Amino acid sequence: MNGPALYEPRSASASWRIALPHSAAAVPVARALVRAALTELEHGADCDTAELLTAELVANAVEHTAGDAPIELVVELLPTGCQVEVHDPDPAPPGNLTRPDAREPDPWQEHGRGLLLIRALSSSCGHRPTGSGKAVWFRLSAVPPQRRPV
Repeated sequence: MNGPALYEPRSASASWRIALPHSAAAVPVARALVRAALTELEHGADCDTAELLTAELVANAVEHTAGDAPIELVVELLPTGCQVEVHDPDPAPPGNLTRPDAREPDPWQEHGRGLLLIRALSSSCGHRPTGSGKAVWFRLSAVPPQRRPV
């Protein structure tokens, strides 16, 4: 090995839980909250990817669940990365989140790529039932800090 290649992640963890309105206005709020959480703590997960995937989860929850019950955003910063969950009142699992669709998305359609992005860009993703619906989540691994020139 040529020099230090080991990365020791931080041992502290933190989490946030916030109710968001069941409307499109929740998407930019969720993006901003995730960015603030990751930036404020100088966490090693990729902020841009976390924001994008959070926006996809929140937009899906707003678009694909009926009613006006709030959705909930949970951001957990871990020593190994971060996990983001979106809770919504619909117990139905989210389409093809954990299994790729056999068909390619139609290049002319505006929709149909969100779950593909989540599968492709996260280190893991999934969903689980909750007492009031479901939680859809993704994880991003921590990225080692760049070496700075001396």
